Amino acid sequence: MANSAVEEKRRILIVDDDRDGTHLIKVLLEKIGPYLALEENDAAKAHQSARNFRPDLILLDIMMPQRDGGEIATQIEADPGLQRTAIIFLTALVTKAEAKAGLRIQGHPVLSKPVNIPELIKRIEENLPARERKKFGKKAEDFATQCYALHEAFALSLRSAKASAAIKERLMSMVRERLTHTRNAVDVALMTEATK
Repeated sequence: MANSAVEEKRRILIVDDDRDGTHLIKVLLEKIGPYLALEENDAAKAHQSARNFRPDLILLDIMMPQRDGGEIATQIEADPGLQRTAIIFLTALVTKAEAKAGLRIQGHPVLSKPVNIPELIKRIEENLPARERKKFGKKAEDFATQCYALHEAFALSLRSAKASAAIKERLMSMVRERLTHTRNAVDVALMTEATK
C-alpha cells in the first residue's frame, strides 16, 4: 500500500542554492499535495540529480553560483531521458505582475520569489505532463484553493520582523491543523473516487 502511494505522487525536483527555501518548498509541497520532492542545492549536480530522480517537473532557480538555471534547463532539454520534463523557473529578478502576466524564459513559465505556495501549486498542475494533470489536476486545484487563505496569513506573519515567536508558533499550529484536516478530506475523496 505504501509503495503504491509513493507511485501516485508527482515527482518534483527543486534546484536552488537557497537551502532554507528549497527545504520549505519541499516540506509544504509534500504536506499539502500528492508530491514527492527532492532538493538539490548544488547547481553543478542538478542534471545528475534529475537523471537519478526522474522528476515529472523541475522548479529551477535562475541565479545560482557555478551555473545558472538557463544553462541547466538547456542541459536537461538536450538529455533524451529528460527533455520532456516540465520546468518552472523561480527568480527574484521578475515581479509578481510580470510572472502573472505569463512571462516565459527559454519557453518556460516563471514564478517570482518569494514563492506564493497556492500559485506554485497552480503552476505545477498547469505544467505537469497531460497524464499527470488528468489524474490529479482538479483535486489538487481544489486543495490549493482551500490552502490559499492559510498561506496568505502565514506569509503576512513572516513579513513583519517584529512579529513575536509566540504569534508565529500559534499561526503555524493553526496551519498544520488545517492542512491535516484538508489533507484527510482529500484522502477520503481520492479513496471514494478510486472505489467508483
